Amino acid sequence: MIIVAQFIRTNWFFCGILIVICFASIAPSIGARGGILRPEITVKFFAVAIIFFNSGISLRSEDLRRALVQFKVHFFIQGWTFIVFPSLIYLLVSLMKDGPFDKLLLQGLLVLGCMPPPVSSAVILTKAVSGNEAAAIFNSAVGSFLGIFITPSLILLIVGSAVDVPVTSIFLQLSLTVVLPLCLGQAIRRRHRMWLERNPIPFGTIGSAILLLIIYTTFCDTFLQTDTHLDFLSLISIVFLIVILQCALLGLIFFITTQPWLDFHPTDTTAMMFCSSHKSLTLGIPIIKIVFSGDPGLSVITVPLLVYHPTQILLGGIMVPLLKEWMYSVGRNRYTMAKHV
Repeated sequence: MIIVAQFIRTNWFFCGILIVICFASIAPSIGARGGILRPEITVKFFAVAIIFFNSGISLRSEDLRRALVQFKVHFFIQGWTFIVFPSLIYLLVSLMKDGPFDKLLLQGLLVLGCMPPPVSSAVILTKAVSGNEAAAIFNSAVGSFLGIFITPSLILLIVGSAVDVPVTSIFLQLSLTVVLPLCLGQAIRRRHRMWLERNPIPFGTIGSAILLLIIYTTFCDTFLQTDTHLDFLSLISIVFLIVILQCALLGLIFFITTQPWLDFHPTDTTAMMFCSSHKSLTLGIPIIKIVFSGDPGLSVITVPLLVYHPTQILLGGIMVPLLKEWMYSVGRNRYTMAKHV
């Protein structure tokens, strides 16, 4: 029992993921859209706002300023998100188009590749591994704003659907849930920095708890997605494909960003892994519904994103202790080398 208790205490976040997924499978209506928790309001607005307020009040202003000029990191993340990722998905779908996969699922994969980065999960996971949180915040915010314009254009270019996106409403939503809470947190930190340093608040634990709420509500929606008209084999196949795809992307990003000639810091690598490989469900679903409004295959087209979103959070949660151990190992090796020089 002592060993089990120690394991749960050490790996409480991973255990929490398993618990909320099980609870979502038992009672999905509670956390689904329109349910008691009202995630379309509590998660979409309040949870995201708390995440960025949390980041703003816990992040040192000098770290945020330093991150703003890390242009190499920004170009990598945004370039991967809006150029490399869609290109890789397009190549994958081209190789699979003559296979047994449902054509609408393949179209959904193409749409998935066009999605912007998330506004919350990448930041929380980067913070959880003590990565470059400031860079993750900057790129999540910038990528989400860019996605308002770039994502519909990419869908039009790759899939061929015309769209008129409500730019003003999405821009206002992002301003209220991302920019305003972040600036408010920074303002409070500047005014009460000494008090915050004397009385440490468990910002990381708060962020992880909010992420568990996001995971729960996301899986509730996924488990209630019963109107997709997909056979079991197709659904299992797309889940298997997306898990392999995410693992391959994370491995590829890790391999590229750890090359010595690129000179990325390990904290940058963790931020780039999460920000470059993650896709936004919060912005993605509304854009898909606008683009394919009236399309009878809409529910099937959304399946890849509905599967991808919880998978990226689940894999990210599993990778947190592994990446923390890797960063510790790299830091220890650098210290040893510097000591011998």
